[in-house]
Amino acid sequence: MTTLITDTRTVFSRELRPVLRDPFTIIFSMVQPLVFLALFTPLLPDDSLQWFVPGIIVMSCLFASSMTGSNLLFEIQTGSHERMLVTPLRRPALLIGRALKEIVPMFAQAALIVAVCVPFGFRFNLVGAVLGLIILATFCIGLGALSYTLALASKNQEWLFWTVQQTLIFPLLLLAGVLLPIENGPGWLRALAKGNPLSYVVDAERTLFNGEIWTSATLSGLIAAAATATLGLWAGVRAMRRSD
Repeated sequence: MTTLITDTRTVFSRELRPVLRDPFTIIFSMVQPLVFLALFTPLLPDDSLQWFVPGIIVMSCLFASSMTGSNLLFEIQTGSHERMLVTPLRRPALLIGRALKEIVPMFAQAALIVAVCVPFGFRFNLVGAVLGLIILATFCIGLGALSYTLALASKNQEWLFWTVQQTLIFPLLLLAGVLLPIENGPGWLRALAKGNPLSYVVDAERTLFNGEIWTSATLSGLIAAAATATLGLWAGVRAMRRSD
C-alpha cells in the first residue's frame, strides 16, 4: 500500500506539471461553458444565476474530465505510455494518479466561473460551495478514470474515443437539467434523467451553493458521485493492468 501511494503521488505530479506550466489550457477549456453562460442567461428569468451558475460549473468539469483520455491516447501514439509501463511504477497508480489530477483543474475552473459571475449578482454560500466542489471532485475522478479507460480500449482506433465521447456528453448534459429544467418535461424524459448520475450531482451543487446543506439532494449527489468514482476507478485500474 505504501508503494502504491508513493507511485500514485509520482504519477499525479507528472500529470499535474504540464497544467501548472501552461495554465492557459484551463482557461481555454472554459470558453465553451462561458459562451453558454453568456447566451443562455439573458433568456432565463430574473435571479436565474443562482440556478444556472452551479450547472455551468458542472458542465465545465464534464467537458474537461471527459476529454482527458485524449492525453493518454497521445502518449500511446508517441510511445510515452509504453515506456511508463516498463517502469517499476505499479499499473494501478498509472490510472489513479491521472484520475486524481482532475481535481486541480476542476477547482481552478470553478473558481474562475464564480469570479466572473459574482459581479453580475451571483451569490453563494462558502461552506456549501466547498462541500459541493468536493462532491464534484469525486465525480470528476470517476469520469476522468472512465475517459482513460475508453482511451485504452480505443488505442488502435482513435476515432472510436471521440465518437463515444461526443455521442454521450450532450445527452448526459441535457438530461441532467444543466441548461434547462426538465421537471416539466414528458414522463419519458424525466425517467431518463433519474437514471443519469450527473442529474443528482447537478441538483446537489445547486442546493449546496445556495446554502442548503443538510438535504436529500446533497446525499443523493454524494452517492451518485461516489458510485461514479468507484465504477470509474475499478474499470480504469482493470484496463490499465491489462494494457500492454
